[in-house]
Amino acid sequence: MPWLQLKARIAPEQAELLEELLLAEGATAITLQDAHDEPVFEPERGTTPLWDQTVLTGLYDDLEGLSAMLERLAAAWAEAVPGEPCPTIEHELLDDRDWERAWMDDFAPLRMGERLWIVPSWHEAPDPGAVNLHLDPGLAFGTGTHPTTALCLEWLDGQASAGALEDIEVLDVGCGSGILAIAALKLGARHATGTDIDPQALTASRDNAERNAVPEADFRLCYPERLEAGARFPLVVANILAGPLVELADEIAGRVAPGGRLALSGILERQAEAVLDAYRDRGLVMDEPEVREGWVRLTGYRPAGRHSAGRHSA
Repeated sequence: MPWLQLKARIAPEQAELLEELLLAEGATAITLQDAHDEPVFEPERGTTPLWDQTVLTGLYDDLEGLSAMLERLAAAWAEAVPGEPCPTIEHELLDDRDWERAWMDDFAPLRMGERLWIVPSWHEAPDPGAVNLHLDPGLAFGTGTHPTTALCLEWLDGQASAGALEDIEVLDVGCGSGILAIAALKLGARHATGTDIDPQALTASRDNAERNAVPEADFRLCYPERLEAGARFPLVVANILAGPLVELADEIAGRVAPGGRLALSGILERQAEAVLDAYRDRGLVMDEPEVREGWVRLTGYRPAGRHSAGRHSA
């Protein structure tokens, strides 16, 4: 049996209403996807994070009355938000298939570095002897598929190979799914702390930790304001956007212990210099950027014996 698919590109504030209208018309499934491969970082607390340009899709098993349905959708939209044009809704017929299986087939295990794999729950681990992190694709927060997350995971794997993760404490700022902190723990870190402003991220991180048999005592999760004043860590990671990285430079740089290392991502190539300057000004020695598909990972360290967390004067 063929299916009818309705699809619209929308702004985040339009998602809730259009989803409600499509469901009222009998949609059997609604999906939200990123239109431009734009990762979601640091959403407002208590909100569902969406992309600047989101593709909302509704799937229907009833092929009759398409024209009438589109007219009803336009009329309902006009009534709900007078004066705002209804998003353009495209439609197509799709061959019958197992939609869940087709979606799952799009996500295969991903190798990150030498020893680390990200393995969806429906796949067997390609290398049972490797460090396998079991994580399923979700709404946002990072699953290893975006260059920013992959760059950080590969760096963590390299740190582990060099023995730099063994028995240390790690701070993950803007932890999202918890993927970086959990990877660090499975690669040898003794304890990890994850902070995020969104309760959904903290819940997702705890769920993923349980899925990966990470003891609750080894992985603390909290809002940023609950982090102990003055606490410093041998390793700090932050995979958030360039703007927040600069705005939070005092806080993030100040969490790096003397001799400790830092990894930053979520940065477009054109933004790298501004972020580098912000962290150099705060006493960190920064490495050359690592670039992939227009995204950048920045790494550096705080020299041993340098304690200042504030702006560093040349």
